[in-house]
Amino acid sequence: MTPVVGRGAGSPAPRSADVARVAGVSRKTVSRVLNNEPYVSDEVRRRVLEAAGELGYRLNHAARALASGRNRSIGVVALGTAGYGTASLLVGIERAVRDAGYALRVVNTADGDPEGIAGAVMSLLEQGVDGVVVSEPIVEGEVSVRVDVPVLFLGAPPAFASARTLTVGVGAYALARAATDHLLDLGHTTVHHLAGPRQWYASKDRIEGWRAALAARGAHEPPLVEGDWSPASGYAAGRELASDSSVTAVFAAGDEMAIGLIHALREAGRRVPEDISVVGFDGNPVFAYVTPPLTTVRQPFDAAAQQGIRLLVHAIEEPETDLPPASEPPVELVVRGSTAPPPSRQGQTARPTT
Repeated sequence: MTPVVGRGAGSPAPRSADVARVAGVSRKTVSRVLNNEPYVSDEVRRRVLEAAGELGYRLNHAARALASGRNRSIGVVALGTAGYGTASLLVGIERAVRDAGYALRVVNTADGDPEGIAGAVMSLLEQGVDGVVVSEPIVEGEVSVRVDVPVLFLGAPPAFASARTLTVGVGAYALARAATDHLLDLGHTTVHHLAGPRQWYASKDRIEGWRAALAARGAHEPPLVEGDWSPASGYAAGRELASDSSVTAVFAAGDEMAIGLIHALREAGRRVPEDISVVGFDGNPVFAYVTPPLTTVRQPFDAAAQQGIRLLVHAIEEPETDLPPASEPPVELVVRGSTAPPPSRQGQTARPTT
């Protein structure tokens, strides 16, 4: 068995005092660094973390739980799906929770089921979680539950009351505006929108961003086309849009719908991007390798999760203090081969459909 770095096999486990001695700081400073508290310089934080690593020091979470009356765990109510966006956000939450020194407990739910959401929350509370994250994208109806711990609603408005309610967006509105603006900047007179299911908060944010971008430029707002996030629904929308020769640009609310859309357009004889430009949403890296490579906006899953968990942990550990300021999630447009100026800007006319 390999001994722990920094001490001999069989020697006593290192203590915070040992870390303080090696780093040349006080035990209080060690505590602040290892609990990720503010007001510690980057240089001091680096020295403490290096000393802890050298000595093989680990926080005793069980002792901290006894001392604080907390279980050092955070519960997540999530949508039971393996979709790229939902799964990526959950991975980001898991990473942020782990980095904060907490354990993660996850309960999945069915789409838009208030009783299921309430049951999931109660299950987490029975496990003694110190805070709850709700990343459920649909809440249709009243969620009858009383929560005495802080609750973070990530990417959705509050669905029930709690000891302290926090909300953090994932930037869908700004990303939808960026996607629409990109197409308008290329010279398209308007942009059609393939939306997700209307009951999803993510769909509503993307519709609002699309509408705001069109309104800001004085562009005509075409009728919405609705999908269900699947490539099949994108394909059905593509068959509908391909029959309209005036369509030159489409913003799809999800990358998978965009791929189905492109397939249908090409089957109908509409070239992408020469005849119709398409922008997706999510940033799934797989779609950099389709033909044509998909232009998309990348959701900041990690940034949103880190910010949300930072605020939730603050509410758990310092319930009487104000929350630290929150920042807007980054907006990232990934331009690839599925967008171009409209045919009129290329010195061409739209090709007839078949």
